[in-house]
Amino acid sequence: MKVVIIDDEPKARKLLEVLVKENCPKITTIFTAEDLLSGVELIKNEQPQIVFLDIEMPEHSGLEIFDFIEASQRNFEIVFTTAYSEYALQAFQLSAIDYLLKPIRAEKIIESVDKAIANIGKSQINVKLEELRKSLTAVNFNKIGLPVANGIKFVNFEDIVLLKADGMYTTVVLQNKSEIVISKPLKHFVELLEKISTFYKPHRSYLINLKYIQEYSKKDGGYIVMDNNESVSISKDKKEEFLTIVQSIG
Repeated sequence: MKVVIIDDEPKARKLLEVLVKENCPKITTIFTAEDLLSGVELIKNEQPQIVFLDIEMPEHSGLEIFDFIEASQRNFEIVFTTAYSEYALQAFQLSAIDYLLKPIRAEKIIESVDKAIANIGKSQINVKLEELRKSLTAVNFNKIGLPVANGIKFVNFEDIVLLKADGMYTTVVLQNKSEIVISKPLKHFVELLEKISTFYKPHRSYLINLKYIQEYSKKDGGYIVMDNNESVSISKDKKEEFLTIVQSIG
């Protein structure tokens, strides 16, 4: 299996090359490039399965890679290497694109390579990269990438009514009454959406979009009714906080 590493920093290229060689036995050949255009030439000539791609480089950003590669040649997985801030990393997560945060650790490389190998040929990398580009240039993120059986489904935050836990899975309930089951725990989405003010966790099993609250009932100890008529439990220790929040909406 072939890999291309594109990074303008010689030390970063060498470190990543050494870490991949030492920890990823399925990788048999590694090519390196110091800028995007020479990396693109390597990709076209060598047809790697995985590309490790730095974002912030002189002349051309790593995000521009598909400006130079035709659709028929985009049959590889990308793992971005970046020193971006926590805020920007949220864009990677929301776009369902893998990344390695510098300084890079061996265990993360193993995880990323395994994930890339599993996704080769079925991860809609074109769509994901375009969503990432939009997210990194937008003032506010407005979509989340949900990994589904046949790829990635991008959903607007405002179209999500609620998310509910089902063991290690999460069911995402949308405004159009459809549901998407994701093989990630609710905790993953709570952390991912914590900066989106319209989402609130009233109970350990629910994360709701406050804009879709229909009513709050005091019956049976108190519960929330959403616009889709689904009842949502509210924890005793969250009632006062919840009522303060909803009374301030308007």
